[in-house]
Amino acid sequence: MTFRNTLCTLTVAALAAAAGWMARGVTAQAASSQLYELRTYHCEPGKLPNLLARFRNHTTALFEKHGMTNLGYWVPADGAAHSDTLIYILAHKNTEAAKKSWDAFRNDPEWKKVRETSEADGKIVSKVESVYMDPTDFSKLQ
Repeated sequence: MTFRNTLCTLTVAALAAAAGWMARGVTAQAASSQLYELRTYHCEPGKLPNLLARFRNHTTALFEKHGMTNLGYWVPADGAAHSDTLIYILAHKNTEAAKKSWDAFRNDPEWKKVRETSEADGKIVSKVESVYMDPTDFSKLQ
């Protein structure tokens, strides 16, 4: 399976997880006003465990602190990307809220300390890709 096929499979799985999130109490009207963000982090060789620890122990809580909703986190199931890629989806109220949340996160002294500590032995992430997504009219997220 190619990385692109894996990413598509993960995106479908993430959206299914988001649909499950909706079933736990978010109304269709509230969900349709959500903006989703698909983020892919490519790590420096051997650094994925460091990134996963940083997210597990700090980053996800900081996202929530700054108004972002964690929907799901994945690594590719196979192939070369399995050992160096993290893919996740966040939900935001809208584009403006996303920008405000990211600005607050990046300027948070706790985040700066976590990043500095986690990168004491070198840079962890080599590349970040971000795509904002709106649900289609036939999406279960509507």
